[in-house]
Amino acid sequence: MSELPIVAFADGAAKGNPGPGGWGAIVVTPSGEVMELGGRVPHTTNNRMELTAVIEALRWARDMPGPVAMHTDSTYVIRGIRDWIHAWRRRGWKTIEGKDVVNRELWEDLAGLERARGAAGKIEWHFVRGHSGIPGNERVDEIAEGNAAGRPPALYRGPLVRYDVAVMDIPEDTRTPVRKPGGSASRAKKVPPYSYLSLVDGQLMRHGTWADCERRVKGRTGARFKKAASAADEKDILRSWGVAEDS
Repeated sequence: MSELPIVAFADGAAKGNPGPGGWGAIVVTPSGEVMELGGRVPHTTNNRMELTAVIEALRWARDMPGPVAMHTDSTYVIRGIRDWIHAWRRRGWKTIEGKDVVNRELWEDLAGLERARGAAGKIEWHFVRGHSGIPGNERVDEIAEGNAAGRPPALYRGPLVRYDVAVMDIPEDTRTPVRKPGGSASRAKKVPPYSYLSLVDGQLMRHGTWADCERRVKGRTGARFKKAASAADEKDILRSWGVAEDS
């Protein structure tokens, strides 16, 4: 049987970019314990906060054995640590244009944490699209935004069974968007969602907007919520929740 990973989500935010910033992270241990993390910086950038969130999550889990499944909506972080950093080092921490690499000290911190996990377990990087109803990503966004706005939320620390975020509800496809040669990352054509689903105390509800769905589940223990892209997708979500399709 494969070893259970440490599951982590991380996100960052900056008001004004640069401006007041915040970061948030969730770490779920294989034994079923949850740790929420967060912090605020008076003046920073979104990219720095994205990096800081990942770094702090890995720092907290530094002495835990086993692989880490890290989830972030930042292609900047994933491409940087998986691809770009090798070229930056070869060029003496210069970009291809010969400029100094921005946030070098954070990239070095992240690379050091990745190396330190060598014996403990590798880090698997997973891209999750922001604001798409993925509970773990929505929660770290809430923590980061709250800190950036000067309204830090209360952070949870305790057993997964009592956590009111369905943090283990993770999409199967977490591939990083492909970057076209000479252009920006390619994205699938945006299609209006088929429905927004929420499940509270065993009662299913379909919503016309994400805001309505979010309002229903906010603060409700054990609530689940997700966006369905199509009728078939909705059926799959309901099946995974153990809910009859005609509910």
